[in-house]
Amino acid sequence: MEIIAEGLRFPEGPVVMPDGSVIVVEIEAGQITRIAPDGTKSTVAETGGGPNGAAVGPDGKLYICNNGGFHYVNGGTDEAPFLVPHGQAENYSGGRIERVDIATGEVEILYKDGDFGCVLRGPNDIVFDDAGGFWFTDHGKTRPRERDVTGVFYAKADGSLLKEVIFPSENPNGIGLSPDGKRLYVAETYTCKLWAYNIAAPGEIAFDEGLLGPQGEFLYSPAGYKYFDSLGVEANGNICVATIGECGISVISPEGELVEFVPTVDPFTTNIAFGGEDMQAAYICLSATGQLLKMDWKRPGLKLNY
Repeated sequence: MEIIAEGLRFPEGPVVMPDGSVIVVEIEAGQITRIAPDGTKSTVAETGGGPNGAAVGPDGKLYICNNGGFHYVNGGTDEAPFLVPHGQAENYSGGRIERVDIATGEVEILYKDGDFGCVLRGPNDIVFDDAGGFWFTDHGKTRPRERDVTGVFYAKADGSLLKEVIFPSENPNGIGLSPDGKRLYVAETYTCKLWAYNIAAPGEIAFDEGLLGPQGEFLYSPAGYKYFDSLGVEANGNICVATIGECGISVISPEGELVEFVPTVDPFTTNIAFGGEDMQAAYICLSATGQLLKMDWKRPGLKLNY
């Protein structure tokens, strides 16, 4: 394991670039940061709000799930402090999808709350399919006596389509696609459950008809008091889910079996992305302590579209 960057303000959404650099969002700082292989940091763009999930689209631009902002509290000790997101920010600016020009830092709002009749409270994580559209989760917001009921969306990168496809979902967070693009994986935070959905066509789900209505396939949930965050997919189809409370990455097979658990040292281990020539370099966000971790992974990660 190697810490390649420190001093980040709740980093998430790692995107491994062709030159070996890694772009992350800094949610608490409201900005997007590029980390060179030697650890040098540079600002890509300032979005404000709470930039969260990130992915490169077919046009080479960066698509951002902006959750509108969290409130934060300080945890840990004076010697080892860390940040904890806690509820909706006092200056919450609304959920939205943004498109960022990586070269110039220009930020444009592609979709906002109310567009196409959709409710966007706290867009969280994003993945592009091979048709050029993208799936994203809306984690919602938590307030002192209430929590948003949210879902999973599909949108086109040109701004021509936004629709809610899965509703309700219990505060969905991580999202990813199987290697053949035929299954959508969604990790719910507070239920700590991983679900799989069969994709019928771009932006369409072939739901199973369960006792309680249309549903996906339940894959896995760990024992104990834990949360699921974002996820990545291996080339062989395993789903790697960042796990809060146990501090690390749960590797789950497509059949719903726990393959292994890879521990880290951060209470808010939130994201994993793969890169390198053999796709066996794993980049993991240690968000509470503000670090980006790089480690050798046993198996190759899945090469993402675009």
